[in-house]
This record gives sequence, C-alpha cells and structure tokens, in this order.
Amino acid sequence: MRWLSFILIMLLITGCQPKDEKSKSVDMYNASGDMLGTITFNEQSGGVNLKVKLEGLAPGFHGIHMHEYAKCEGPDFKSAGNHFNPEGKEHGLMHPEGAHLGDLPNIEADSGGLVDADLMLPEATLLDGKNSLTRGDGTAVIVTEGEDDGMSQPGGNSGERIICGTLTKNEKQEESPTDPTQYNEKQEE
Repeated sequence: MRWLSFILIMLLITGCQPKDEKSKSVDMYNASGDMLGTITFNEQSGGVNLKVKLEGLAPGFHGIHMHEYAKCEGPDFKSAGNHFNPEGKEHGLMHPEGAHLGDLPNIEADSGGLVDADLMLPEATLLDGKNSLTRGDGTAVIVTEGEDDGMSQPGGNSGERIICGTLTKNEKQEESPTDPTQYNEKQEE
C-alpha cells in the first residue's frame, strides 16, 4: 500500500510540473495552407538554436526571419509585422548598425526543394525577458522567396513572404490545416 501511495504522489507531482519552455516546435505553412515542415526552437546558453526542416521550396537560397507578431494570415503573411527588433537596430547580419534580433542567416534548398539547416539566434530566448521570442502573444518565423542580401533596409530585399509559422508561449496555436503529406505512405501501399 505504501508503494502505491508513493507512486500516486509521484504521478501527481510530475503531472503538475510546467511544460518545458526550453524547446518549441513550429509547423510551417505556405499561403495555400499546406504544411511544408517544422522548425524546432531550443533554448541554449548563448541564444536560441533553430533546427529547420522544410520541403517544397525552389532550389537556392531563401531569407528567414523572426517577425514581431504571431500571425500568419495569407496570402502575404504581412500580418506578422516587421522583423523582431526589440533593440531598434538596422536590418542585416552584415550591416554595421545591425542586426535585428530576428535576422537569421539564409537557408538553402537543395535541388529537390528540401532544407535541413541548423541556425542560431544569438541573444534571443524562449524564456521571459526583453529578447523573448514568446513574450506577449509570441512571434512568427517567415521564409521568403529569395535570398536576404544582409544589408538592404528594411528587410534584405529578399522578396515575397512564402512560408509562415507562429511561435507562442503556450502550445495552443490557431487551428492549423492538415498536413497534405501525412497520408503519402498509406497511398504508396
């Protein structure tokens, strides 16, 4: 009986623990509502690491940025606002008066349109604070059709916003469309 009580107490204690705020996964969608992959955000000592896994992009380089609002209203995703920039700096990783906190290195899609990248957002956090990507209602992560030149104002001359996902403190995100590729394996059988 004593062991049963111990097990019940441990289950109660672990069930009441807060969710891990040090790791978040974001589903990424195009303007048609098709899920094109995920980005996993991981809190680290020097900032936030992003593991980017996407498909369906044109081969070549694409800009990727964090934006100030957790809104992905198509078709242009302008609802996400400007780049996340709590310090009021200039845009561009190569700009002497930059960069926005939300500026990231370009990602490259291979000849099949796949992206598998590991990026870092220095000084950003998933926890509380001025540089929190999840403060307030959260932020959005957006991929653009072209390469960010690292200097042009206000957004790197990287073309239209083509893919968007929202990063929020809680896991409750707006109801998202279904993943059109989830049944591919069943169809192949």
